[in-house]
Amino acid sequence: MKLGIIRCQQTEHLCPGTKCLQGAQHHLYNFEQFKDEPIELIGMVSCGGCPGKQVNARAAELVKRGADAIALASCISRGNPIGYPCPFKAKQKQMVEAQLGEGGRFIEFTHE
Repeated sequence: MKLGIIRCQQTEHLCPGTKCLQGAQHHLYNFEQFKDEPIELIGMVSCGGCPGKQVNARAAELVKRGADAIALASCISRGNPIGYPCPFKAKQKQMVEAQLGEGGRFIEFTHE
């Protein structure tokens, strides 16, 4: 799998992405389901800030650079570490899935 991760710009100052990166590298957390295949990280970008309008362009760029799977980081989908999931997550998911097309994999979150 060639993976791209999109994270919340509002939490970049609180989180360096360690659990997301470790999860992908070592098949931990939500990446355990892919334990039988290698994961190559293509890139990790932010959503571009609220309301996440840059997700479409950033997902397209990840796909252009080879990503066949894109995960929304847990800061977007679960609200880690601030306890506030992104209210625009559903629209971001829709945009990512459109960029991935058929055969691409959307991953809901990266870790607990």
